[in-house]
Amino acid sequence: MFKLIPRRSLIIYINNNRVIRALRRYGRIDYISRRMHYVVMYVDQSDVEKIKEKISRLRAVKKVELSARPDLDPTLADLELTGVYQLHDEDDKK
Repeated sequence: MFKLIPRRSLIIYINNNRVIRALRRYGRIDYISRRMHYVVMYVDQSDVEKIKEKISRLRAVKKVELSARPDLDPTLADLELTGVYQLHDEDDKK
């Protein structure tokens, strides 16, 4: 049976688009923004730190960041109850 491997997204800021070919060997490229010069790629969760270090050593790479999406809480239904958002006098109360 097919086994799911946990993956993590990396956001890689680049100086030029030539480095995109070199990035393909490190993981699956999901999105390329040629105008804003960044790449979103997925790598195995177990190899994230090794690959992040290798990619940051490439010549045309400015910065490598981990995606914050897995760390976010997807169950935020009511922001007022969690304390993230508080009602003010100007807000309409339900």
